[in-house]
Amino acid sequence: MAGRIPREFIDELLNRVDIVEVIDARVPLKKAGKDFKACCPFHDEKTPSFTVSQTKQFYHCFGCGKNGSAIGFLMEYEHMSFPEAVTELAGRAGLTVPTEAGVAMPDSGSNALLDLLNEAGRFYRQQLRTHPNAGKAVDYLKGRGLSGEIAQDFSLGFAPEGWDNLVKALGKDDPTRDQLVAAGLAAKKEGGGYYDRFRNRVIFPIHDHRGRIVGFGGRVMDPKDEPKYLNSPETSLFHKGRELYGLFRARDAIKKSGRVLVVEGYMDVVALAQHGIDYAVATLGTAATRDHLERLYRHAPEVVFCFDGDRAGREAAWRALEVTLPLLHEGRQASFLFLPEGEDPDTLVRKEGREVFESRQKTARSLPDYLFESLVQKVDLGRLDGRARLVELARPYLSKIAAGALRELMLDRLGELSQVERGKLSTLLRSEGRATADVLAPPAAGYQPASLLWKAAAMLVQDPGLAAQAPDPAELALLDEPGADLFREILGWFRANPGRTTAALLEQYRDHEQEATLGKLAAWRHPGLAEDMADEFSGALDGLRKLAVHGRVAQLTRKAALNEQEQIELARLLKLRNPDKPPLSRD
Repeated sequence: MAGRIPREFIDELLNRVDIVEVIDARVPLKKAGKDFKACCPFHDEKTPSFTVSQTKQFYHCFGCGKNGSAIGFLMEYEHMSFPEAVTELAGRAGLTVPTEAGVAMPDSGSNALLDLLNEAGRFYRQQLRTHPNAGKAVDYLKGRGLSGEIAQDFSLGFAPEGWDNLVKALGKDDPTRDQLVAAGLAAKKEGGGYYDRFRNRVIFPIHDHRGRIVGFGGRVMDPKDEPKYLNSPETSLFHKGRELYGLFRARDAIKKSGRVLVVEGYMDVVALAQHGIDYAVATLGTAATRDHLERLYRHAPEVVFCFDGDRAGREAAWRALEVTLPLLHEGRQASFLFLPEGEDPDTLVRKEGREVFESRQKTARSLPDYLFESLVQKVDLGRLDGRARLVELARPYLSKIAAGALRELMLDRLGELSQVERGKLSTLLRSEGRATADVLAPPAAGYQPASLLWKAAAMLVQDPGLAAQAPDPAELALLDEPGADLFREILGWFRANPGRTTAALLEQYRDHEQEATLGKLAAWRHPGLAEDMADEFSGALDGLRKLAVHGRVAQLTRKAALNEQEQIELARLLKLRNPDKPPLSRD
């Protein structure tokens, strides 16, 4: 796909880096048999349950369930995006990240732009302290209830009136002035020369996940001025759809509270922090995106969206719901808090204080409840066709949810509301394009033997070299067990990519509906797998072949009549199943 890092490079990168070295540099590891152990960095524990496999190039915590490759670890631990994690590892391995056409990776010029943005932040802060006209900015901030301490904590600044204050201060020559343009701090005049982008505004620096200034937001002080908010333009460093205001500062508070509050403006974040609610972030003049949500869920399992209670707020909430639905897996939650009309978090927290404002979050509507409440308002449940309409309205939304407990519970809820049998709802949902039945299921909790297919898949994922002794996936085409398609897929992938690790397979399936299943297969423990895995795998394959033959024989013998080709196939399969017995006649 255009603009993506080539898959071949990611595979090569994972072959070059050692996950043990990557993790040990951040979380000290201790040797434990053939693996390494530590207390999990993602949840509190006293007994180490976090393991790192050098063979698989895979980490897994048996306490909280988090697992993945070296790329996944950096995304989870350092809160990096996928491209950022790849770039970090590539630098470690001495590789240059290539991309397919469309999007360029950060280049060496990025450091110069970052330095310039940092200088600009220092300039704006200095102007707030020393400029002759800074009094109006100070009065404005005090009028909004902000203290000097909180303004300093958020590194707030002031862009004075005048066309080129920043350009004069930092743009000593044409190359530097061009860099000011590239950083989104200045613009070129049509007739020549440069002018400041931010003028006569309170300045809010925007930090990325690593704490680096990548852009700015400017707020007018006179309500008559327009636009009220002005953000940096999109640059090589700043992308509104990826950055969130206040996230770097709030990351520890978010982790402690277990949730993040998403609001709409800079001033909301700062005002909430002033009152001790320091786990809030704001989108930057755009609706919440998938990138925003993926980043937030790497910090906390619950996201609370805070909107005005008017029509615009409800529309924004629905857009957020649609973006969030596909990401609700592995215990993630989302809720919607609607404020009284005419209020925003900034004004409301100043009126009510911290305790009352936080108590409002208890009334937030969970995403599933909000979804069904909204859909029910559009139909008449007293009518047969109204209940049918509800099912049709709900289908495209439920089909976006990953297979798991939440999806099953939401299907149950839809069944209660529509009075449609649960099994029929599952069938209807499958027609939406997601096959719920063809899932490779792990053993249930407590004592229950794993299925033969699960054991074979786990062995293959954990020891990719076994693919060399396996038959061509086409030979298992008759296997019709749930999850057989996935087994054939991964078998074919390992056969086509010899030498690839478990980690490479997991990255191949990143953001795929089977990603979580593969993680469970990679981490699954079974006493038999610690012995001679090659013999175990060979035996499992023989068992799967027999299952495939038995299943196909059962299909054919259930048919009332067979054509000539099917008769030949049945005779062949019966001979395979019972090589010492003559084939049965159907005459």
